[in-house]
Amino acid sequence: MTFLDMLRAAERQNGSMLCVGLDPEPTRFPAHYGSDASKIYDFCAAIVDATADLVMAFKPQIAYFAAHRAEPQLERLIAHMRRVAPHVPVILDAKRGDIGSTAEQYAKEAFERYGADAVTLSPFMGFDSLQPYLRYHGKGAFLLCRTSNPGGDDLQSQRLASVEGTPLLYEHIARLAQGPWNLNGQLGLVVGATYPAELERVRALAPTLPLLIPGVGAQGGDATATVRAAWRAAPGTPGEPLDTLAPIIVNSSRAILYASSGADFAQAARREALATRDLLQAARQPA
Repeated sequence: MTFLDMLRAAERQNGSMLCVGLDPEPTRFPAHYGSDASKIYDFCAAIVDATADLVMAFKPQIAYFAAHRAEPQLERLIAHMRRVAPHVPVILDAKRGDIGSTAEQYAKEAFERYGADAVTLSPFMGFDSLQPYLRYHGKGAFLLCRTSNPGGDDLQSQRLASVEGTPLLYEHIARLAQGPWNLNGQLGLVVGATYPAELERVRALAPTLPLLIPGVGAQGGDATATVRAAWRAAPGTPGEPLDTLAPIIVNSSRAILYASSGADFAQAARREALATRDLLQAARQPA
């Protein structure tokens, strides 16, 4: 099964476009964990257990684990995900970007050490920096395209005078990912929910690619505007449930993880995830 097949299967089974981002900050843990970094696995596993039937994907951010020497906890966490939610893809948010033998090591880290189904990458160093990841057949790679941070304008919104039509940089990346770079159908794009107009533009340029969309929740992205900009229904039988032409994976992290600072944090996370999932699903219906 390819990564794209996994996404579609999880979307159908859980009726969801929601991705829960796992960005564990011990200082924000419930009081009974005492800001203890050794509890990262326990905290995240409780979130996974509470939301596994509500999500399309999980997205652990590797820096939040590595900063606390918690890479072994990340390995345990992904193994736990495989046990309790084998149908839910795991996207390792690493944003790697390097060439040659170094990229090979990063690919090995993502897909062999951690066993992720996909990884986020920076395309700044060009196609040869992506090739080591694409040698893992069935795995996915999401390229940073139009990111949710304000500083993304510094480069992503600049015009490329040397490229025909002088596209903006993010438009050029979208075209490359949709076209010549996507040799085995493994690529997707990262586009922030905080820029719905650009999100709609990327969808027009890359109609068949899965889009990983951060920025909903604590970053202020509007869930309804996000779905209406990026989601496209596939042709189907009238009366049948709507299906996607290309999946969108809408990520929320802090709003779900830290929905409560009490002992009920997992139940609160579930309530927030359920509300977000249902809001996203409702936005698929015609206005």
